[in-house]
Amino acid sequence: MVTRKTAQTGVEPPPNVRSPWVQLRVTPNHPLVYKKMVRTADPTAEPGDVVNVYDKGGAQCGQGLYNPRSQIVVRLLSRGDAEVDDAFWRSRFVRAVDLRRKLRIDENADAYRLVHAEGDGLSGLIAERYADWLVFEVFSLGVYRRYEQLAALLADVLGPPTSLDRPKHVSPEWNVLVRADHRIERLEGFRVPLLRKQLDGAESARVVIREHGVRYRVDMDEGHKTGFFCDQRENRKLLTTFCRDADVLDLCCYTGGFALNARLRGDARAVTGVDLDEAAIAVAKENANLNNTRVDFVYADAFTYIRQMLANQRQFDVVVLDPPKLAVYREQLDEALQKYNDMNSLAMQVVRPGGVLLTCSCSGLVSLHRFREVVHYAARRAGRELQLIAEMGAAPDHPVMMSCPESAYLKALWFRVL
Repeated sequence: MVTRKTAQTGVEPPPNVRSPWVQLRVTPNHPLVYKKMVRTADPTAEPGDVVNVYDKGGAQCGQGLYNPRSQIVVRLLSRGDAEVDDAFWRSRFVRAVDLRRKLRIDENADAYRLVHAEGDGLSGLIAERYADWLVFEVFSLGVYRRYEQLAALLADVLGPPTSLDRPKHVSPEWNVLVRADHRIERLEGFRVPLLRKQLDGAESARVVIREHGVRYRVDMDEGHKTGFFCDQRENRKLLTTFCRDADVLDLCCYTGGFALNARLRGDARAVTGVDLDEAAIAVAKENANLNNTRVDFVYADAFTYIRQMLANQRQFDVVVLDPPKLAVYREQLDEALQKYNDMNSLAMQVVRPGGVLLTCSCSGLVSLHRFREVVHYAARRAGRELQLIAEMGAAPDHPVMMSCPESAYLKALWFRVL
């Protein structure tokens, strides 16, 4: 217990604290503690440590992962004097897995999110299941340094992987892969090498998953994020409602999630998928072959393609617009809003009167209210009227803690275009 100034530093700790410690100027209601909120910190605290966090009055408000290099100095994990130890991690994994089992996702899919960072009280960690793989996306130095421990704990909580096709175990243990975005690596001060524990010893991490009867090949090494977008599961399902005998355009289609659902489950007459990522289009074509169906996948810029359709006076019954994240930093917000405006204005012009537009934003910095306003303004520019059918977000395996509402990043607006 620390009760005096730390030797040689002159840093005055709060009374009766436990090292390592951090004292705050402001106690947040959410799990992210930024630099400006920190009053002082224990000079013996090392990056990646679990630290005891105290408010300005000296009362302990929790424990969290510490990184003085990052703008997020502490990621709060527990509240009060609860210890962040093996029992803590296991209890959080048990709670997260229990939710997914209650949702009964694995009755129709073997790809879903197991841990949704702040949404599951585990800031800095995303974990997804792809068939017999566990894929971890790491946002925190502290989580990265514990990935082996966390992977072992989560695998133990889950038990051996099972197949959608048959209930018996298909593998004695999970394959494991760890990923991190290069931007996060720079901000947090770590570098993830190729971290993979793979039972078959193959040179790449690719697997075939199933979702509502559709099969997808997922490249977990090279694909965006962790290789697939599980968050759009319920929107892919709803899309099929509008597609019978329809002409469907899927813009920014990635590996063909919406396009394949439109064709296979929605009985669309014709489906076109467009993306500027050549590797993604190649996988999308593989996915069409995997499902023995025909989709016209086009390697092109969405803006250019829509303008070409307008020039050809081509329209579609259903249009999906699901661009990648356009605003990573606040400084990019105005530019992102303009891009959403321009893309939506063009996209709704190629929807036949009475047709359906699904438009999405995965930019967490863009609120639902702001996104709705941008799309409404885009409709005025395009001379079209919109009838809102539904507002949706990420699938329920992406829960949101009310103390961290900004983790509700995905907005999906469904319109009839008049």
